[in-house]
Amino acid sequence: MKYISTRGNVNEIGFIDTVLMGLATDGGLLVPEQIPHIPAEKLQSMSKLSYQELAYEIISYYVDGEIPENELKELINKSYGTFRHPEVTPVQKIKDNMYVLELFHGPTFAFKDVALQFLGNLYSYIAKKTGVTINILGATSGDTGASAIEGVRGKEGIRICILHPHGKVSRVQELQMTTVNDPTVLNLAIEGTFDDGQRIIKEIFADLEFKEKYHLRAINSINFARILAQTVYYFYAYFQVAKEQDIKNLNFSVPTGNFGDIFAGYLAKRMGLPVGKLIVATNENNILERFIKDGVYQPGEFRGTYSPSMDIQVASNFERYLYYLLDENPSAVRELMDQFKSEGKIVVGEELLRQVQVDFAAHGVRNEECLQTIKTYYADTNYLLDPHTSCGVAAYEKSSIPNEVCVTLSTAHPAKFNEAIELCNIEQTYPEQIQQLFDKPQFLEVVRADNEEIARRLKKLFSSAQ
Repeated sequence: MKYISTRGNVNEIGFIDTVLMGLATDGGLLVPEQIPHIPAEKLQSMSKLSYQELAYEIISYYVDGEIPENELKELINKSYGTFRHPEVTPVQKIKDNMYVLELFHGPTFAFKDVALQFLGNLYSYIAKKTGVTINILGATSGDTGASAIEGVRGKEGIRICILHPHGKVSRVQELQMTTVNDPTVLNLAIEGTFDDGQRIIKEIFADLEFKEKYHLRAINSINFARILAQTVYYFYAYFQVAKEQDIKNLNFSVPTGNFGDIFAGYLAKRMGLPVGKLIVATNENNILERFIKDGVYQPGEFRGTYSPSMDIQVASNFERYLYYLLDENPSAVRELMDQFKSEGKIVVGEELLRQVQVDFAAHGVRNEECLQTIKTYYADTNYLLDPHTSCGVAAYEKSSIPNEVCVTLSTAHPAKFNEAIELCNIEQTYPEQIQQLFDKPQFLEVVRADNEEIARRLKKLFSSAQ
């Protein structure tokens, strides 16, 4: 298995080099040269596997022998041994034809743990095997930061810096990141939005001299290993629902801002999983909804919402989907991304838009609709949705497939977003791990959303550990 860039100027690198490169050196995103296809009979045998066994089967296609079998199995078992539920990502039936895939049973109560426990252990494995320095730089809209820090803290030879938008994440999300007192962890609260942080990350990674000198590695979903780990739970969810119902295809509703989680579902579909429609659930920052409905990808005005992890205008994984939409033509991808850089928007024609609408449906959930969905489901089913999962459920209900079976991805525990839950007049009990955060001191620095300022602090963090 070899990997290439969506923009065509990185060719045939291996899995470990792909993980270490993160963002392709030509500014594109790394994708497998060929997506492996799993035949129906193989899927049938995989349906009987545990989550860890299934993860090994799927990830093996992409690692392709670069990590020995016993070591890859150990890495996977270690990653998912930290989860509170024996199934890792259990599926709950909420009502007829509607299931929830609970992705919040990891250490930080968010779906990002599924990928970042794996990536953290993978980085640790690579560092030990190769002697490569691992200095991680990432941006978060809330959940990635805590999951990334939890995934790598305490691991020898690894340092991490996380940017988050100051005052624009939930209180619990902030505490999970900033109560970590560790000299190898730097939390920078930027005076701006997540999009500002994401832009800074990409521009710093594009400075190849700086990236090489300070051995920068990516923790965001620009790193293909993140997408790969998330692909596993689509297979797992399908197999669990298929044990209960006779289904041909299964639809998924996915709360998403950065297009990473739903791209993992698209990858699973291309691998042969019988996925029907992928429903893009966004909030009032609805650039993805506008693209899927109208074929225009153009950032709008930033809006703060009750689902802050999706308060994103520029979806960094969107380029990966463009690559496949454009029939794996890197020249066409480069042209559109150059257009986006110069004009601030991408427009596709009717033929491509028809293909987009075969793959996806979309709905942008308004703030009040999000809260009302939480209230309704709590009253009717006694199941408490976090505001992001609520957007996923609302998008499913607004889609044109309400009578078909659908799984909504539940991306976070509601305790992480009590600000929204309180507005629904619902009182919840915090898990003990979250309750303890409120008594801990915080360690963070508030900084301008400026490349040079961030680079200066990175030099200080990474140089001090040389």
